[in-house]
Amino acid sequence: MPGLPLHVIIIGAGTGGLCLAQGLKRAGVSVAVYERDRTRRDGLQGYRVGIDADGKRALRANLSPELYHTFLTTCAQRPRYGNQMTHGKKFLFSAGPEVLKAADQPSEDDADESVSRMTLRQILLTGVEDVVHFDKRFTHYEQHADGRVTAFFADGDSATGDLLVGAEGANSPVRRQYLPHAKLVDTGLIGITGKTPLTDETRALLPKEVREGVTMVHGPKGFMCILHVMRFKWDEDGKPRQGIGSTDAEALRAWPGMLYDNSRDYIMWGFAASERWLPQDVTRMRGARIQQLVKEKTASWHPDFRRIFALGDPNSR
Repeated sequence: MPGLPLHVIIIGAGTGGLCLAQGLKRAGVSVAVYERDRTRRDGLQGYRVGIDADGKRALRANLSPELYHTFLTTCAQRPRYGNQMTHGKKFLFSAGPEVLKAADQPSEDDADESVSRMTLRQILLTGVEDVVHFDKRFTHYEQHADGRVTAFFADGDSATGDLLVGAEGANSPVRRQYLPHAKLVDTGLIGITGKTPLTDETRALLPKEVREGVTMVHGPKGFMCILHVMRFKWDEDGKPRQGIGSTDAEALRAWPGMLYDNSRDYIMWGFAASERWLPQDVTRMRGARIQQLVKEKTASWHPDFRRIFALGDPNSR
């Protein structure tokens, strides 16, 4: 309504929704976020997320300087190499500091980052806890003659505001109602991601270029795998961290927003194949069962790659 303060309703407490909420709150704009997960620990998809230059600019513009510093501090070390390999562990291509000129390197602001999804979510939730409402499953919205909009939730609650933002991902119910003609297209590609701790044993399985880079491995039948060794700065600063998912009390006190940190050095691997090569129930497989499937589908791959798959944490899939 003209002359009244703006109130923004955001559906979804993911990276985009929380970043927007941070910026609006800092700008003095009334905002409320509604998230279907029951707690701030729930709902994480995957382990890491890549943040490009545009993403960094958005975070820097919307977060407080302290929280943005925490984000940068908790990012993994940047990969130094980009590699392409065969499933037999032979290099097809590798580019790193030996061939890249200084002029080809992106600036500090433009360099991509990788951060733990769990850590980033806790950073983004810091300072906006009072406007985030959990256990709120959005069902639909209604627009009113005065221009305002009301969001309805499965528990019977509703919220009215001046602007409704759908920030709840690819399967957005807001998008389905507002743009019903915008259909999702299934690519038929299935990805299986795992997390293997970086230890003396697993480190020895990988060439230096792979340990310090991002690598695409190409196999038969169109099978592929991406390997990204996530090395976090504090491991080389005299703060060894053992075990995936553990916490470090000293770091939690020193860096705000890291209440549920799960960042430890590890090898992230993502195996992908067309669904026609996989069991029909593959999307329902979990843990050791799907880990065994990856080992079966890579029977002809180099033993070192298969060892990395076998040493993965079954609870991380």
